[in-house]
Amino acid sequence: MHAPRTSHLQAVERILRYLKTAPGQGLVYKISSSTPTLVVYSDADYAGSLDDRRSTSGFCIYFGGHLVTWRSKKQEVVARFSAEAEYRSMTSVVSELTWLECLLADLGVKLPSPAILLCDSQAAIHIAKNPVFHERTKHIEVDYHFIREKVQMKKIELKHVPGTEQVVDILTKALPNTDLLILTDKILDLGIMGGVKDGLDHQDKGFLSNMAHGLTGQHSGYPQHGYPPQGYPPAPGAYPPAPGAYPPQGYPPQG
Repeated sequence: MHAPRTSHLQAVERILRYLKTAPGQGLVYKISSSTPTLVVYSDADYAGSLDDRRSTSGFCIYFGGHLVTWRSKKQEVVARFSAEAEYRSMTSVVSELTWLECLLADLGVKLPSPAILLCDSQAAIHIAKNPVFHERTKHIEVDYHFIREKVQMKKIELKHVPGTEQVVDILTKALPNTDLLILTDKILDLGIMGGVKDGLDHQDKGFLSNMAHGLTGQHSGYPQHGYPPQGYPPAPGAYPPAPGAYPPQGYPPQG
């Protein structure tokens, strides 16, 4: 960068603070007897880049209730409205899903049902389901509309998820420290605690209900007196912790 500014330094410091206070976080994969199903969260901010006003896409893909792939990337063109940004994000994740389904097929894994794609934009879902071009979508490149074919072929199933339950928000924008910690726990919790796989045995209403149940932390072993648990993250100057002091008491929650 030829002309760094204070905002860029603050962004780097923010990243370093996160890396310093969360060295032990990671993915845990457990054996599951549930039917393997693909569940995807897709989200996008709108014109979040101050330099070129491009939006940022983010997605997480869960297989059998476990996080297997994720991405956060600035979109290649400027979106003219928020639903377009969400739609472009959905399209990028469908491309990833297509590759993942081919990989699973090569490994002999048969998916019993279409992949479930969760998005918090009703307008973007409507664009993906509606085969008729409208004035507001004519400018979107033709290759982005292949998501409609996937819907018509029943390769994917689109569902709306409330914005308060959209865990991928963490991949589209900078968040306050408290929100960052909560969403980090949620995005890992879906895989570790089985919030996704438990919900797949129900219809839409039950599915979203169980998903919300898993996201609010109302399950056994989750701290009942707020997040983060006492002593986490460590206070400034307290890192690295003394031998035996990390992880703090009560973290991670017991399954």
